[in-house]
Amino acid sequence: MESATHPAAAPHKPRTIDVPLEELPPIDEHYIDVEAPAEATFAALFPTLESALGSKFAHSYCERIGAIETEAHGDLHHPGGTLPGFTVTRAIAPVMLAMAGEHKYAKYAVVFRIDLLPGQRSRVRLETRAQFAAGKGKLYKAAVLGTRGHILVVNRMLRSIKRRAELSVNGH
Repeated sequence: MESATHPAAAPHKPRTIDVPLEELPPIDEHYIDVEAPAEATFAALFPTLESALGSKFAHSYCERIGAIETEAHGDLHHPGGTLPGFTVTRAIAPVMLAMAGEHKYAKYAVVFRIDLLPGQRSRVRLETRAQFAAGKGKLYKAAVLGTRGHILVVNRMLRSIKRRAELSVNGH
């Protein structure tokens, strides 16, 4: 009789996708109006996120802070797709994309909501939620939120989404 050997099961890696967004305390929400329909604005999310979060810098930063996700994998249009620091948890085209992450200092999420406005226009809102660990997590919070670095990154990302969406429909 033959016997098969089975490799030992890999240790369970926590999945960011299992973190309920609603349990994370809200931090802030920012928005920008876009002269493009919701479909174009939603489509502009993905190259913007890939550019902002898919860099070598993002990868090495996420490794240094112990992020669960440090690589880009899968399709960002569907739950389970990843970028360094984030896993897509919800995707409802063209109105919502939610991504969550975790590292040794915090559990966090960003939720992009796209509102339909009159005249083939839209508004993209970016909500941030986070729960910081005790001790060094409080220092990390002060470094990220207290320095306005978070707001600068969020506003830059919103302007990039706006620019991409408007270029896709207006061509200039």
